[in-house]
Amino acid sequence: MSLRFSEMCVDALDAAALAHWWSQALGWPVEAAEDDGEWLLRPPAGRGPDWLFLPVPEAKSVKNRIHLDFTPDDQQAEVDRLIALGARHVDIGQGEQPWVVLADPEGNEFCVLAAE
Repeated sequence: MSLRFSEMCVDALDAAALAHWWSQALGWPVEAAEDDGEWLLRPPAGRGPDWLFLPVPEAKSVKNRIHLDFTPDDQQAEVDRLIALGARHVDIGQGEQPWVVLADPEGNEFCVLAAE
């Protein structure tokens, strides 16, 4: 038996707005997935799983148990760009590290790593 990572689901109060935010952040197209308020991001071939944004009635309330790490060519330029889009710095107890922890508009934490 084998598994293929085909889709990542993201709960959101405003699934459309969060899907569009991540579309801008990643440069991936967004599309309505269903008539029930779901939205989908499809990455370019070979760039990872689809991201499915699902509407839920409750806001995020605790630190993510899984988060995403992104490695840009220029860490500071990417952090600045993401903040301009609406991300914010967050402290999850990371202390002084070479990565930057940000949160998307609904509070989902992710890291922007230093270029390799």
